Amino acid sequence: MTNHYYDLVTDFYEYGWGDSFHFATQDKGESREHSFAKHEYRLALKLGIQKGETVLDIGCGIGGPARSIAAFSECKVIGLNCNEYQIKRAEFRTRRIGLQNQCSFVKGDFNDIPFPCETFKRVYAVEATCHAVTLEQVYSEVFRVLKPGGVFANYEWIVTDKFNPNDPHHLKIKDDILEGDALPELRTAAEIVSTLRRVGFEVQEAEDWALKSQIPWWSELSSTNWSLTNFKSTPAGRWMTHLALVGMEMVGLATKGSVKTHHMLCKGADACALGGKEGIFSPMLLLVARKPTVVPHTP
Repeated sequence: MTNHYYDLVTDFYEYGWGDSFHFATQDKGESREHSFAKHEYRLALKLGIQKGETVLDIGCGIGGPARSIAAFSECKVIGLNCNEYQIKRAEFRTRRIGLQNQCSFVKGDFNDIPFPCETFKRVYAVEATCHAVTLEQVYSEVFRVLKPGGVFANYEWIVTDKFNPNDPHHLKIKDDILEGDALPELRTAAEIVSTLRRVGFEVQEAEDWALKSQIPWWSELSSTNWSLTNFKSTPAGRWMTHLALVGMEMVGLATKGSVKTHHMLCKGADACALGGKEGIFSPMLLLVARKPTVVPHTP
């Protein structure tokens, strides 16, 4: 499902979001581009990346964070992605800025990472493992490919403690997020931390960075927030995109189903914005976990 979803939506994401498919905290007076870079550099610092190291990015999208972290940390990043089209876009964008010697991309599933045990000292993910049907499987795979003492850092999507599973309004927001973003489920921070510990990690940090954003992280998604930087998300911007896609589909310049895909993404964006505004959803639970230096033997 995730692979098919990104076949459909990758071009929309690039059009509306650039090459980094994630959210970020933003301070007043700070540009969107700077806030995204800061968000990615924070992961690099939490990982403790050393110059010349090779780091694994699972669910790398089209490689925006990989290129940013490779340039910032002077390391090499291998991006793992199950979607062939996104890999091609990642390679194209990487060649265009001359980082092909630092960033490479591999087709594969983060539920079955195609590398031997204890290959990496650092692994990270940026809002990618929310697509996992079971977090235990992907976290176990990360644990397996990490060397003893290695570090995993991750931004994860969550429902917060304010989410009420018995409130139909909250459930509708959650269901729209799941549908619009092709997710199997949204977990709580406690569930995620418990899963990391269950597979063997020592959890060092688990903090919702959405609470630290001076400018609401969801503001650019909101169709009621009118600004020049947010025009594509406004009703007028969405209507113009809709009309363009209808025409492009009719003459074969856009893939059949593009109009429906745009509608699905708008629905998901509105739900994310509403969930963020009401404080029941966050896309940026920052997790830092370490594989013990001595891993207990399991009989």
